[in-house]
Order: sequence, then structure tokens, then C-alpha cells
Amino acid sequence: MLEVRNVRAGYGQVPVLHDVSLALEQGETLVLLGRNGVGKTTLLKTLIGINKPTAGEIRLNGKDVGGWAPHRLAHAGVAYVPQGRGIFGKLTVEENLLVGLRSRDDGRTTIPDAIWDMFPILRERIQQQAGTFSGGQQQMLALARALCGAPELLLLDEPSEGIQPSIVQQMGDLLKTFNQDMNLTVLLVEQNLELAKRAASSCLVMEKGRIAGQLSTDDLQNEDKVFKALAL
Repeated sequence: MLEVRNVRAGYGQVPVLHDVSLALEQGETLVLLGRNGVGKTTLLKTLIGINKPTAGEIRLNGKDVGGWAPHRLAHAGVAYVPQGRGIFGKLTVEENLLVGLRSRDDGRTTIPDAIWDMFPILRERIQQQAGTFSGGQQQMLALARALCGAPELLLLDEPSEGIQPSIVQQMGDLLKTFNQDMNLTVLLVEQNLELAKRAASSCLVMEKGRIAGQLSTDDLQNEDKVFKALAL
């Protein structure tokens, strides 16, 4: 579904990613673990077209999409929820979700019922300004807005940041639902081990701009193995 081969990228003359390679199958959640500053966010920004790769290939469903602009990737089926969520605080819940529809190719202008079913609190607060929500509610809104675009691939950058544990558990269950019921593919950048354990189909560890190792779902249940991998 997604193939990343020997990708390099950075900021100006400063290299960050060094020959990063990974692959995602349709309907799986790949968790990318790593400490702060190892290049995880840079990788997501490169995959969504905010940063341009300087070398390597990014292929989506067999098509080379490396260097495509973000809006073009959105129409190709890629959704991105950045660190900090990126919701529009002065807009209502409904207005935020309507923005998410703009990346669809089918011309739909109404919010799908499935969104309200998955996120009932958003229906209850449809006319509430998003900026008045708690961090967890804003994260749910950001996920719902991404899903309004009917993506095939969802890129999530540390969605558990600043979220209470009960919402983290709910988020992990939602990601499983995305995989199983929607056949949605997810690349999840995360440092929260509980969310990683709950959501992951597979797991890679990133260090100094490179893929440094792989952890099985069984490995994720062993904190010693995880901490050892992150200490590479």
C-alpha cells in the first residue's frame, strides 16, 4: 500500500532522514517509536508533502508520489493529523468537519453518518467552538475531520500527547476499528507505549534519522525490550 525506499530529507542544508525504508500493508497500523528529535515528525511531513525528499522513493498503491504537494496527496487518499491536532479553534465542530470534506473526490458536501456514529460527542456539540474543547475532545475532532476526507492512509503524529489515559485507550480501540471495519491503513508516530501496544499491527524504532530496529507485537508487551530498543 505504502512503500518508502531509502528516503532522505531535511531542512535546507540540514539532513534529518537518512535512507529511511518501510512498508505498510492495507489495513494495518504501523507504529513508529522513537525519542524526541530522531526524525519521526520529519518523516510524516515528508510523506504528506510538506517537506520534499532529496532522495529515495515514496510509492502509494504502486504510484510514485514523492514530492507531490499536500493537497494532491490528500486527494490521492492520504490524511494527516499533526502533532498538536491542528483543529480550527474559532470554527464550530460542524465547520471543522466540513473542511475535511474538501479533499474528497466524490463531491460530497454533507458529513457522513458514520462520523457521528463513531464520535457521538461531536454530534452533541455540533455548534460548539472547537477551541473550547478539552485536549482529548480536540483530538477526536481532528481524527473525525481526517476521516471526512475518506482517506486510505492516515498519518498520526503523537495523538496521545496531553491526553488523559481513558481517552488514549479509546483512541487505541478506534484505530483497531479503522483497520478492521474500514480497511484504513495507519502510520502512527508515538511515544506512549500503552497506545502503541493497543493499536499496533507492527512496530519500527527510529534513531538518528534511521530505522534502527523492529519490535513484534509480543515485544511491545515487554517494557524492558521496548526501553532497550529505544536506548540504541
